[in-house]
This record gives sequence, C-alpha cells and structure tokens, in this order.
Amino acid sequence: MARRSRIPDFDSPAQPAAADSPCPLCGRPLGTVNIDRHHLIPKSLKGREQFPIHKICHRKIHATFSERELLRAYHTWAALRGDDDIRAFIEWVAKKPSAFYARTFTSNKKKSR
Repeated sequence: MARRSRIPDFDSPAQPAAADSPCPLCGRPLGTVNIDRHHLIPKSLKGREQFPIHKICHRKIHATFSERELLRAYHTWAALRGDDDIRAFIEWVAKKPSAFYARTFTSNKKKSR
C-alpha cells in the first residue's frame, strides 16, 4: 500500500501563517506559537477551508458555540465578532501579547443547551 505524501500543499488556505499576519478574530499578529486552524464551517459538517488563528481565540469560539450554531449563524468572521461574548473576549485579549494562552472554559450559556 502506497503511503500518502506528507508534503504540505502551500497553495491551500491551511498553509503556514506569516508571523506578522493578523488573527482573523482578534486582529493581533499571529506570532509563531499557540496557533491553531479554524474551520468557519465545522469539519464535521463538511467544512474544508481552514484559517490560522490564535489558540486562545479558537478555544473561545468552540467554548461559546456548538457546531450547529457555527454552521447556521456564525460561519463568517464578522458574525463571530458581532456576538457579545466574543466582542468582550476580543476587548480583553487585545491587551495581551500574541503568544498569550490561558485555559478557556465552556460558557454557561452553551452548557444549558
């Protein structure tokens, strides 16, 4: 059985992020550590396109919204930034360095669904 190539496709949106490019959620420079990839349409719901994003921003998105909510209402960066919880998070994290990471807790609003 042939092995699948592990060479990355640098033409895809999942290519390595430039350290000075901005995070699509919070706008801070991405830096080189604590970077995740986010599917605006969840991968489990057939989303393919990935975007580099701070790990703390990625965790906040998934701690706040279910995958169905992401598919139905929050599948754009503008829609995500328009949510009150995310807006408050962005205001808080804007003062932190790009490499900052802290544990993110699931919101009570999501737990009660």
